[in-house]
Amino acid sequence: MSHPPVWLFDLDNTLHNASPHIFPHINRSMTAYLERHLGLSGDEANALRVRYWLRYGATLTGLIRHHGTDPHHFLAETHRFEQLHEMMVFDRALAALLRRLPGVKIVFSNGPQRYAEAVLDVMGIRRHFADVFGIERMKLHPKPAVRAYREVLRAHRLNPRRCILVEDSAVNLRTARRLGMRTVWVSRSLRSPAYVDVKIASVLDLGRSVGLLR
Repeated sequence: MSHPPVWLFDLDNTLHNASPHIFPHINRSMTAYLERHLGLSGDEANALRVRYWLRYGATLTGLIRHHGTDPHHFLAETHRFEQLHEMMVFDRALAALLRRLPGVKIVFSNGPQRYAEAVLDVMGIRRHFADVFGIERMKLHPKPAVRAYREVLRAHRLNPRRCILVEDSAVNLRTARRLGMRTVWVSRSLRSPAYVDVKIASVLDLGRSVGLLR
């Protein structure tokens, strides 16, 4: 690359491990929200939560389209963490990696803005990012919807060919590639789709892979 890259980092299960505590908490909170506000049983609410997530990339999108749910109320109610620091699983070596990584770094997450900022603060890495782009700043259009990517590109006047998206979700990388971005898949999967430029088992492996993205 003739210019330093712009790194777009997903947050959950990319920069930290959300699977042990964070995701189960959010899933329980979303299911409870659907029970209260849609009058569903626990099983019905959980099934609807998953169905909308699979169809739209975010449960919230389905709720807005089909139920007129207030997105800001939903995000606030389902991302409450009394003891967030006790639920976080991450590697403290990440700060050193980000410090050495050349180029601008932006967090690009389907999570709400306040949650994303709080997670980065707990990890002690907020200062390494030029910006944090939560779903509110995507005009509530989650990845992999192309509009989400266009919002961050427009906000920072970015050429997508300068951008590298680092993600644990392959479907989100597919959209990025269509726009001309390069892609890094954080995954232990044995497969490697054609739209993935580099696959790494952990974000900590990124430093050794920078040369493959030039």
